[in-house]
Parts: sequence; structure tokens; C-alpha cells
Amino acid sequence: MPKTGRPVIAITLCEEERDFLLLLCRKRSAPVTEVKRARSILLMAEGLSNKAISQRVGFCAVTVGTLRSRFDQLRLECISDLPRRGPPRKIGDHQLEALIAKTLHTKPKGASHWSTRKMAKQMGISHDSVSRIWRAFGLKPHRADTFQISTDPHFVDGSAMWSDFT
Repeated sequence: MPKTGRPVIAITLCEEERDFLLLLCRKRSAPVTEVKRARSILLMAEGLSNKAISQRVGFCAVTVGTLRSRFDQLRLECISDLPRRGPPRKIGDHQLEALIAKTLHTKPKGASHWSTRKMAKQMGISHDSVSRIWRAFGLKPHRADTFQISTDPHFVDGSAMWSDFT
């Protein structure tokens, strides 16, 4: 009685691919998922079924089937994780540029530097977004680049205090 169902894609490896996959399986510093994918592809090349591979490696049979078709299309590129789409950005380039310029070149009224909440209110975005953008661009508006003398009228000049002790 002939088998029914979807035909299985036969995997054949060239010598370089086999060597790369074997090396990856032996690497101690390689990510576990990449090692499991490499082991799965080596078993595919031996002619094992998806179900047998899934039992040996620890993937489900559907994952092994997906890996088989990806390897057929992408070859060794399917070993590492493919980039994922994620949601589209909500903050555009113009708004991002305006936020950075405002952070670097202006100060809020009545304050020495921008806080994430003040900037967020000014720009109409969340303070978490401001914080992420500042971290991404290495901006730290609360830190001064040079020594600054206080503009506080109640500031006590330290040199006057030291003159009493000399």
C-alpha cells in the first residue's frame, strides 16, 4: 500500500555544509536552538522522517517540517533566527529628530535640564519612549559636561569658609 500525505523534501548536504553543521553541533558556546536545528538537518540528510527527528531532537514534528522546507530554500541561513517584523514604529523620524534637538539645545522653563516626563509632555509621547530614545542615542541631560557654579541665590561660596581655617 503506497504512503499518502504530503511528500517529504529530500535533503542532501555538500561536504562544506556537513562540516559546518557538525562543527556547530560540537560547539559549546553555540545557542541551543541553533545546535538543535543543525542536528535536525543532519538527521534529515540521513533520511529520517520528521516524526523520528522530532523525537530525537526535541522539536515538534511541525517545527521539523518547517525547518526542512526552510533549509531547502535558504540552506545554512535557516540555522540562525530569522528577523521578525514586529509592530510598525509610532514615532516618526521628524519627531525623533525634534526630540533629540530639543534635548541637546534647549532647557525647560524653570529647570536646569529636561526630565523624561517634562520632555514627554512637551513632545506628546510617553516618558518611556523618551527614556528609550535617550538611551539609544546616549543622551544624559541630567549630567553636565563641565563644572558649573550654582545660580541659586542661597548658594554659599566654599572659598569664604576655607579662608577662616588658613
